[in-house]
Amino acid sequence: MTSPFKGQTGLKRIFNAAGYSLDGLRAAFKGEAAFRQLVLLNVLLIPIAFWLPVSRAERAIMIAVCLLGLIVELFNSAVEAAIDRISLERHPLSKNAKDMGSAAQLVALTMVALVWGVILL
Repeated sequence: MTSPFKGQTGLKRIFNAAGYSLDGLRAAFKGEAAFRQLVLLNVLLIPIAFWLPVSRAERAIMIAVCLLGLIVELFNSAVEAAIDRISLERHPLSKNAKDMGSAAQLVALTMVALVWGVILL
C-alpha cells in the first residue's frame, strides 16, 4: 500500500524533504534539552578539532563522531515522541523502546569520548 503522503517527485520532493528536515531540527532544538546540549557540545568541539594539530583524516573522524551524537539524539527523540503519541500509559515495551534509544545515545557519546581520547592521547 502506498502512503498518501508520497506523491511528489523530482525537485519538488527534494524541496519538501529539506523543509521537513528543517522542521525536525527546529522541533528537536525547541523541545529537546538533550539536543540543545549536544548542539552546544558540537559548537565547542568542532572548532577545537580544526585548531588541534591532527591530520585531516583524524579531524574528519573527530567531527563525524560529534555529528553522530546529534543524529542518534534525533532518532532517540523521534522514538520517544512516537511512543508518547501512541500512549502516555506506562508499558514495559514503551519503557524498553525509550531505554534502548537512551542506550544508543550513551554508546554514541562513549564513541565520541573514545575517538577523541585515542586521537589526542
